[in-house]
Amino acid sequence: MHRLVIIEDQTAIREMLVEILANDKSYQLVGQCGDGQTGLQLCLDLKPELLVLDAKLPGLNGVDLLRRLTKRLPGLRVLVFSGQDNAVVVREMLEAGASGFVEKTAGIQEFRKGLATIALGGTYFGPAIASVLRNVVAHPESAGSPDFLTEREREILQLVAEGHSTKAIATKLGISAKTVDNHRTNLMRKLNIHDVASLTRHALESGLLGNKEHT
Repeated sequence: MHRLVIIEDQTAIREMLVEILANDKSYQLVGQCGDGQTGLQLCLDLKPELLVLDAKLPGLNGVDLLRRLTKRLPGLRVLVFSGQDNAVVVREMLEAGASGFVEKTAGIQEFRKGLATIALGGTYFGPAIASVLRNVVAHPESAGSPDFLTEREREILQLVAEGHSTKAIATKLGISAKTVDNHRTNLMRKLNIHDVASLTRHALESGLLGNKEHT
């Protein structure tokens, strides 16, 4: 049995995946959560063999989470199961170390195929993702320019776009408010963006901004 963790912020989808995998003797579900920061610690503590990961997560987005995990857990096999299928997100997730990527619209059978394939050491892409990759090969510019923000700038960009204040960001990251302001100034300069609304739009387009659930 392959030890597996699920990180998915949409509760209904996460519960559905848990139920599906609970009845599959090929996998042992050892953990699940709905945000990136919790997911990072969960994986470091449990050291699973497989990870099912959404690309857009609150707190710490899927790309940066995956980058951190592949440095610490080099043997981890990751299937991205996400509603995000634009070229930039696909490129970044694969460069971060994903073994496969299946779009949520492809359905559960594609998800099962993808997970089974990466569990055996292969790679797997859903139909829409395969089409995106073919387009990227034909038109490399469609995947966007190389990421030129630092990890900390990306982290602050996500938190600003999620509506956190400078003070709240400083507290969350354990840095000073002045340092937060300096990072925000730098990322605005790099992106040639000068207001929070435009930062939020950029975060959405880049797949950094997770979907918030309301209870």
